Amino acid sequence: MSHFTVYHKDFIEYLQIEKNASPYTVKYYSYDLETFFLFLQQEDIREITEIDQRIVRVYLTKLYDQQLSRKSVSRKISSLRSFFRFLERESYVSSNPFLNVSLPKAQKPIPGFLYMEELEKLFEVNDLSTPLGQRDQVILELLYATGIRVSECQKLTIKDIDFSIGTILVTGKGNKERYIPFGSFAEKAIDTYLQDGRQKLLTKSNNDTEYIFLNARGNPLTDRGIRLVLKKMVEKAALTVHVHPHKLRHTFATHMLNEGADLRAVQELLGHENLSSTQVYTHVTKDHLRNIYLNSHPRARN
Repeated sequence: MSHFTVYHKDFIEYLQIEKNASPYTVKYYSYDLETFFLFLQQEDIREITEIDQRIVRVYLTKLYDQQLSRKSVSRKISSLRSFFRFLERESYVSSNPFLNVSLPKAQKPIPGFLYMEELEKLFEVNDLSTPLGQRDQVILELLYATGIRVSECQKLTIKDIDFSIGTILVTGKGNKERYIPFGSFAEKAIDTYLQDGRQKLLTKSNNDTEYIFLNARGNPLTDRGIRLVLKKMVEKAALTVHVHPHKLRHTFATHMLNEGADLRAVQELLGHENLSSTQVYTHVTKDHLRNIYLNSHPRARN
């Protein structure tokens, strides 16, 4: 086992145990390290202490030669900076060669969102007399009503729903929990599904699961299953726009901000660690702000 493999293993354990990182985060850190170690092998670098700023510059040149996106390069630099910060903490190295490497500024894409007319078409496509139609309606209602991620939606269990105060308990990234309220439309859809459709789906399987969302065989629905459900809804609604689950999350945030919700409140509802992640949604409300200005400012129009 090479030195690099040992460092890799120790760092991954640190991420999982001390940082409580999600499997998704660990996967990408691991991939970024493996890519870097392969480069070191090609450059005949055998010791971690041989890595200096010259080696870092050569590596960055190779990344840019591969025409990777700014986002991908930034992620790799960030991963390696964290890795060497860990090595420095454990006294494996005396300095962090990635410390002063500037991250390329990524062009933040403006999140796409759905207009109310498009949403209304989606809400009308499900056959609420069938178990799967009831289930699909709940998925749609929750994704839009709460802005949760697909992974968070898939993990919901019956005990996570509190009808008495109209909230769901969501387990997000890094196993961080947050409560999110839901409204009367979502409440009605959930209640109908739990009392009727879900009971019928449970009879298809011997699996007495607590997961809310079940497939046609009565087993827990997967992340991929939820994406397919939404894809079929879009096809039924004959929408020409591309709709993915995250677009419903974008729509939730955009509509909340358009209606005057506080940015900090939306940050908490979305489970964003940094406010900058939430601020990206303010860009898509400029048309709305212009309308408010034109209708409110005394000198905005003749």
